[in-house]
Amino acid sequence: MASAGGAPHRDSVRKAFTLVELLLVLAIVALLIGILSPAIHGAIVRARSFKCQMAQRSVAFDFQIFADPQLHGDRGNDGDSSMFSIETFQESQYGVDEFWRWGSAGAVDLPDASGNDPMRCPDVRQPLTLRNNLPCSSGAVGPSTSISFGFNARLDRAEIIDTRGRPRAVNVKLRPEILTHADVPLLMDIDGTRAGELDVNPLYIAPSLDSQGPYANGRLWFPGLRHGGKANIAFIDGHVESSADPENEPAYDWAYQPTR
Repeated sequence: MASAGGAPHRDSVRKAFTLVELLLVLAIVALLIGILSPAIHGAIVRARSFKCQMAQRSVAFDFQIFADPQLHGDRGNDGDSSMFSIETFQESQYGVDEFWRWGSAGAVDLPDASGNDPMRCPDVRQPLTLRNNLPCSSGAVGPSTSISFGFNARLDRAEIIDTRGRPRAVNVKLRPEILTHADVPLLMDIDGTRAGELDVNPLYIAPSLDSQGPYANGRLWFPGLRHGGKANIAFIDGHVESSADPENEPAYDWAYQPTR
């Protein structure tokens, strides 16, 4: 409505945001993003760590069945013996060597066409190649940078002192009694890139402890601290823990070795 002088009434004039007001709104939005981003990132890290823990727990559950003399099912080359090697179990998890799952293919990249991607942490996304007619110890799984989990190397090769007083590693077999050692680590997150730098098989990991031989000087120690600076570790009894320093956790029985 116009006034007597013909000018528009003040209430009818539309007000726009000033530059100062726009800058204030943008500053508030930026502040909220800054506040919420760490929380969102933390939630993503926890979700991926939880998914990794579930994958490890599934492997540990399968190990308990594999080690049970009544429940184990197919033990591949180890047959129906009361003893088995950790490598045979490992091959059953990857589906390689005598457990090959992909027909006549000589090699397969994971994830495959059906989405199968065993033994993987969600934070390790590089393609993983499985090769037929090879055991894990001879390159059935690779490359190192694509490998998520490493098994406790002392469950594969125990360190002994030979008759000449020299430390060396010898292959060992596992018996059902292994299931009574609840606090022995079975597998854990590994850093495949670091394993490649050390020029060692990334499928087996173990801290040095007091080793004077094959495990000395951290030669087989390359934990993957990718979950907020922590690694996930699955134990013989099936429970999973996270640690920023898994070598020095007092409750972790890294020193256990099976007898020959």
